[in-house]
Amino acid sequence: MKNRSFALSTALVCALTLAGCGVLPGGSQKTTVDVWLMQGSVSGEFLERFTSEYEKEHPSVELEVTFQQWTGIGKKVMAALESDDAPEVIEVGNTQVARYAESDALRDLTLESVRDLGSEEWLPGLAEPGSINGSQYGIPWYAANRVVIYNKDLFAAAGITEPPKDRAEWLEISEKLDGNGRQGIYLSGQDWYTLAGFVWDEGGELAVERGGNWEGALHTEAALRGMAFYQELQSHGDGPKDADEVTPPQAEVFAKGDVGQIIAVPSAVPAIEKANPALKGKLGFFPVPGKTLEAPGAVFIGGSDLIVPEKADHRAAAVEVVTALASERWQTELALTMNYVPNKTTLAGVIEGNEGTAAMAAGAARGRATPNSPQWAAVEADNPIKPYMTAVLQGQDPARAARAASERITAALRP
Repeated sequence: MKNRSFALSTALVCALTLAGCGVLPGGSQKTTVDVWLMQGSVSGEFLERFTSEYEKEHPSVELEVTFQQWTGIGKKVMAALESDDAPEVIEVGNTQVARYAESDALRDLTLESVRDLGSEEWLPGLAEPGSINGSQYGIPWYAANRVVIYNKDLFAAAGITEPPKDRAEWLEISEKLDGNGRQGIYLSGQDWYTLAGFVWDEGGELAVERGGNWEGALHTEAALRGMAFYQELQSHGDGPKDADEVTPPQAEVFAKGDVGQIIAVPSAVPAIEKANPALKGKLGFFPVPGKTLEAPGAVFIGGSDLIVPEKADHRAAAVEVVTALASERWQTELALTMNYVPNKTTLAGVIEGNEGTAAMAAGAARGRATPNSPQWAAVEADNPIKPYMTAVLQGQDPARAARAASERITAALRP
């Protein structure tokens, strides 16, 4: 059922006015644009402000917003795309666009991307997953990515006066912080999103496309170098080799106060401070360091794109809504309200006063997404990267373990 948190439903409006659906008193026609957003993506305050302003500027349009849960959203979106009652605009995860585009049920937004939306300035980690075979189906909306969160008191006690600028310095300070009952860094053994950044920094890939077919690529020399760096960094702490970052939740481990660093999104800080109020005001942030001083390290960039179903009743009106949400004005509002990274590199300055978000924005400029295969979800469903990482950290031959993981990825990526 369509619903709206701060306005009467269309059906109720129709009943109260004794008019046909979409027809208001005086005979003026309203176009209802149905928008699906994900639960938690925006605050009610932001959404009400956007809707009020948009409807004021577009008096013939009424926005009807429904919040969706992430759990099970893939099947729900696919069903909507195939139905004759598709919403006009849908928020989707940036790595999900390829799956939906494969259905040929999305509107091609390439023209609007170039003409109206400044696509040349988009963050690659949001833009590239939305582009399929040269056509843009997903419009970048917002981004979030991992940074290094550190304990300022532990840094100061170790004589470390500023964050590291490259990987070599990062290893040095992590080793310096480690010992005497403290961990230099808490890095679990199966944090494969973090590993992906190290692989990309080395020039490697998780998977590559050849002749229309996708193949696992963890066994390449570049990818193995990324794993070797992960192994060295992970050794400067006591993170479990056979678990990921939520087992146990790394924010809870960090909150104990004896861990120098974790790699996480800045939104982890409220949970840390709630678990240990004594850490409030004592946490800092820096981008994941790169191989050289010239740029931060590559990171996996998560976030959302906006898509328009081909079967939507009001596609032109939908594109106007997407254009507004992706505009500089509302990107700035969204970043300041929700502490997200805006969709364009040129807008990074709007969040400079927020240390955590600014660190995200610096890393997001080199952000990447998972391989743009419609079948990538099958890889994550039974993720072979995690046991591969554990095998290496527990002493197995890296090349052999990587080859086995690559073969499993290849099998999962077969249509």
